[in-house]
Amino acid sequence: MPISIKSNNEIELMREAGQIVARTHELLKNLAKPGISTWELDKEAEKYIKSQNAFPSFKGYMGFPSSICASINNEVVHGIPSKKNKLKDGDIISIDIGALYKGYHGDAARTLTIGNVSDEAKKLIKVTEECFFKGMEFAKSGCHLFEISATIQEYVEAYGYSVVRDLVGHGIGKKLHEEPQIPNFKQKNRGPKLEAGMVLAIEPMINAGMQEVRWLDDDWTVVTMDGSLSAHYENTVLIKEDGYELLTVL
Repeated sequence: MPISIKSNNEIELMREAGQIVARTHELLKNLAKPGISTWELDKEAEKYIKSQNAFPSFKGYMGFPSSICASINNEVVHGIPSKKNKLKDGDIISIDIGALYKGYHGDAARTLTIGNVSDEAKKLIKVTEECFFKGMEFAKSGCHLFEISATIQEYVEAYGYSVVRDLVGHGIGKKLHEEPQIPNFKQKNRGPKLEAGMVLAIEPMINAGMQEVRWLDDDWTVVTMDGSLSAHYENTVLIKEDGYELLTVL
């Protein structure tokens, strides 16, 4: 299936969806302190997104029960918010948020520090964000999709970290997950040529240890196989003729 090219009207709606996501991240960033539960963060996010005449993209998606994904420490993605999961000093938490606004989705993830975290955790989060922006050097019309993928892997592995292979980024628009799939590691070819108007959710998921992951019995939460820390950074990215625009950054 070809990668859809969004019209100017569609891009404007996605820009608004992305801004709702970005503002929700800012809200949760200020609330994420020791003692708060991931259930409370979820409820605050849902309340805010609905106040913006939008709907949480993840709630009910393929049966997912919550509005955000909240993944702590060795949890990679898709952690289910819970009253039992209260944040502690020294934790890191990856929060993934989606918003559906007038038929179009925005999607972004951030990894936050809680209280006093280790230098190891800080470095992992920093490198995860940096690898995203290294990949963005190829996010423009005329470049190829998998040039982004290869660049992310090369940057991450130089620090001794590993890229999760079982989960990938995706196109986004009317559907939360559209073509193409976007791996964060090198492929056999350069992939499809990027064109202005494509919108992609690029999301490196980086482990401090081995690349292997497993799913918990809730069928959603993905954790590192070796128990090492994991970080996640994602934005909804509009491809333009001369570069890109991050739709989920304020």
